[in-house]
Amino acid sequence: MDKKILLYSTPTCPYCKMAKEYLASKNLPYTDFDVGKNREAAKEMITKSGQMGVPVLDIDGKIIVGFDKEAIEGALTS
Repeated sequence: MDKKILLYSTPTCPYCKMAKEYLASKNLPYTDFDVGKNREAAKEMITKSGQMGVPVLDIDGKIIVGFDKEAIEGALTS
């Protein structure tokens, strides 16, 4: 299961922390962008999701807004 996972997050967001812990518990590598510090990543996240809220996950092009375990599982298995 080699999916490219991008996570747009901020250090203070509890749902971002939950998403990171969940991915780590599944031993899934991901690239984390701190949208509080990285303006380009923030713009990319808003373009992809239409949202300013975090977390936003991009799993092989499938965009998931918020920490939604079922949607994450679905994106990983599809």
